[in-house]
Amino acid sequence: MPLSVLDFLLLGLAAVAGGAVNAIAGGGTLITFPGLTAVGLPAVNANVTNTVALSPGYLSGTLAQWKDMQGQMRRLWLLAPTGVLGGLTGGLLLLNTGAAVFRTLVPYLILLASLLLAFQGHIRRWLLRQVEQSGRETASETWTVVPVFLASVYGGYFGAGLSVILLAVLGLVLHDSLTRLNALKQAISFCVNMAAALFFVFSGQVVWSAAVVMAVGAIVGGVIGGRLASRIRAETLRAVVVTFGVIVAIIYFLR
Repeated sequence: MPLSVLDFLLLGLAAVAGGAVNAIAGGGTLITFPGLTAVGLPAVNANVTNTVALSPGYLSGTLAQWKDMQGQMRRLWLLAPTGVLGGLTGGLLLLNTGAAVFRTLVPYLILLASLLLAFQGHIRRWLLRQVEQSGRETASETWTVVPVFLASVYGGYFGAGLSVILLAVLGLVLHDSLTRLNALKQAISFCVNMAAALFFVFSGQVVWSAAVVMAVGAIVGGVIGGRLASRIRAETLRAVVVTFGVIVAIIYFLR
């Protein structure tokens, strides 16, 4: 469907806001995805377009934390392909789920992502206590591929809250500092989202005009968010995004 100038303005603003939120607290998809459906895009097209538009932002986040990947190359060689495979599987499931089924799942997915974001701080503190209790790696790191694959399938299917899920999974299985686990999580998230995005590129479901506008907006928002990160409390912004996400989920339920 054709989009108006006002629609593009709304999408650009949503992308700027989402990029800034991602840079400060995470959860930008809870802003950008509803923005796409608000201008009239079907849920599947909105989700696919959102993934393609926001995927470049994961590269900058990965590069920014690359120094903390030192000594984790074995893990990355194991989990990067897992993330790619999971992202592709999730993308394949999305395109074969059917629009009606996905529309039914959308409010539940948004609510799940909102709850994950709401408890992100508690999860991080719990993980920090866990990793402080043991500084040694376990002998079962290979089994990390199973929960990481499942989390990656979710990421390829919808994506919101993926970072929280991955960090929790890695903290449960691997014994390392939270900083290093966060860097590994970021790298896996990049693999998941890029794999899904590249798959969606050839799906015929991407609304390219919206994706380009949102990609530019997300980059601008990321820069703004990076500069404001030291001035805005992440907890406050996270609470606003969670509240917005819950409201959006309720609206979808009522619709």
